[in-house]
Amino acid sequence: MDLKIAARMIAVVAIGAGLTAAISALHHDDGPEDPPSLRLRDPGGDPPFGVLDRCRDMGTAALDDAACRKTWTETRRRFFGADKQERSVTPNPGTDGMLSP
Repeated sequence: MDLKIAARMIAVVAIGAGLTAAISALHHDDGPEDPPSLRLRDPGGDPPFGVLDRCRDMGTAALDDAACRKTWTETRRRFFGADKQERSVTPNPGTDGMLSP
């Protein structure tokens, strides 16, 4: 057997062994893991999820329910940030929206 062919065969076997070791290290399992679960919580004063769930389950009858309307209004207010002071986006009078040089 030629020395170059033997060297190439050894190199291919070494690369294959290295790849096999790397792949097995990446797929190593320490045991069964539980998938992370989605945990809902009541973040500081938001309407209770139970009320929102009840309104959702009521269907169109929830439109006439005062508690559902109040909960939806509060949720929208908190989501859209009505508590935050709105910034003015209109340009100052006299500048005509143009930047000074």
